[in-house]
Amino acid sequence: MSSPTIMIKDVPKEDRPRERLLNFGPSHLSNQELLAILIGSGTKDESVMSLSNRVLMHFEGLNLLKDATIEELTAIKGIGSAKGVLLLSALELGKRLNQYKPDDRYVIRSPEDGADYVMEEMRNLSQEHFVVLFLNTKNQIIHRQTIFIGSLNASIVHPREIYREAVKRSAASIICAHNHPSGDPSPSQEDIHVTRRLVESGKMIGIELLDHLVIGDRKFISLKEKGYL
Repeated sequence: MSSPTIMIKDVPKEDRPRERLLNFGPSHLSNQELLAILIGSGTKDESVMSLSNRVLMHFEGLNLLKDATIEELTAIKGIGSAKGVLLLSALELGKRLNQYKPDDRYVIRSPEDGADYVMEEMRNLSQEHFVVLFLNTKNQIIHRQTIFIGSLNASIVHPREIYREAVKRSAASIICAHNHPSGDPSPSQEDIHVTRRLVESGKMIGIELLDHLVIGDRKFISLKEKGYL
């Protein structure tokens, strides 16, 4: 004979996620407990804690959950459209908070500074994104723009598009960055070719390419440090 399902009302009040958050703060709660608070309630056959655990197991943890779609969420028994929308909103808000930059302009003093600025946004992208940071004379970022999405190719990454935007923004210099979805930031021959082409074009226009960063998973390579600029 199977044991009866433990419902949230049967859990001592001090052990319930909401009460634990109020008593100890959100940092003391597990991922399962935080998710249970967002989901709000279980079903007649399953507690909210069991449901939240099943959601986490379905996505193998937070890494895949953060990119979940409404269709994937509502496909889970017990997660209807209302709960799915709430979870999706919370996930999107978390992404935006993670990417938030203060109003004070970010200053690039080293390749690490440039990589830190784009790492969290770019390291998990499933496609290559080519991003340009436009800097003023104080090496402060005045604009950031994704120039194209797709495999890096010299015929696609045209210097004209990049430097036109740099002139429009009155940029003194630029830093380029693109990600390798494999997580390995080792530069390809095409990466090096594109970099050298951009360097030469920048010299003619008078807007320096300070660096080209290849972003991997929590690691990067500076083509300037490698001697390609």
